[in-house]
Amino acid sequence: MPWFSPQLGLLVVLLLALLVAWHPKSRTYGFASWVVAAVLAGLIYPNLYLDYLPTDYSQFLNYLLQIAMFGMGATLTIEDFQRVLKMPKAVFVGAFLQFTVMPFLGWALSKALGLPPELTLGMILLGASPGGISSNVITYLAKGNVALSVSMTAVSTLLAPLMTPLMVYLYARESVEVDYLKMFLSILNTVVVPVALGLIANLLMRRLRIDPARAEKFLALTSMVAICGICGLIAAKSQSQILKVGSVLLVAVTLHNLLGYLLGYWGSRLSGLNVRDSRTVAIEVGLQNGGMAANLAVDVLKNTSAAIAPALFAPVMNVSGSVLASYWAQSPPAESNLKTPA
Repeated sequence: MPWFSPQLGLLVVLLLALLVAWHPKSRTYGFASWVVAAVLAGLIYPNLYLDYLPTDYSQFLNYLLQIAMFGMGATLTIEDFQRVLKMPKAVFVGAFLQFTVMPFLGWALSKALGLPPELTLGMILLGASPGGISSNVITYLAKGNVALSVSMTAVSTLLAPLMTPLMVYLYARESVEVDYLKMFLSILNTVVVPVALGLIANLLMRRLRIDPARAEKFLALTSMVAICGICGLIAAKSQSQILKVGSVLLVAVTLHNLLGYLLGYWGSRLSGLNVRDSRTVAIEVGLQNGGMAANLAVDVLKNTSAAIAPALFAPVMNVSGSVLASYWAQSPPAESNLKTPA
């Protein structure tokens, strides 16, 4: 009997994730460690997921994404949307960079690295998605503008039914038939509606005087578990393909993520935003809703290979985001850089 087995590998991965999440000095990387663990578990021991996978794989992904987006919506309030009116420039700059820089990077990096069409489609889908739901946590850890982060996440999510199909059509129409209406309705069903229901749930909790902080903490945790489930499930389903092209694709999604931070930051600075807001926009642009991209690949485009890039992007962005947040938290901007130029 060999000394190493899938079960032993899985146990080691889970113990490392527990250690990272438990230790006070590494606790800020807790969510990142669990996403990484979920993906590695899918690669090391895919039967952990596949033995319990429902027959309708795409519908199960739908449910997981809806749970995640409901949890995000429940952390939002009407004030978050009203706040957009108080900082329209920053929100506009962020949304513009989100839906121009990231789809272009997804396409350009795929071409530069010679990725096959189905993986290129996944990179484009990833780039065309709205901001990731962990961006608010990363912004908080980075001591950025949390109000701006929440507003940007809300706005980019509401713009997604229009902008995501449009960007996919512009960059991927030569290789795949893009059903704009079907993609639009899918995003409404799996993203916008659950967010709206979560927002309503938040209002009801406040009316019923239920402690919103405690409820929001539970719902945020629920969202994170759902995201881990999505990434792990896709990794398990696509294990052989990931092991075959994983190194090149890992380079692609890492560059996509890091260039998103870089161009998001300097695009904001060139637009006249202050350093704190520019850091916030950089995080929003660099972190994508990989769960939504993966769901669109499987549910709408019926292409499981296109879901691989979003699944790999999730652990990469959470690790890099946590590291970036730690660095920026220890390097606060000078007072002179907190003022937005006239």
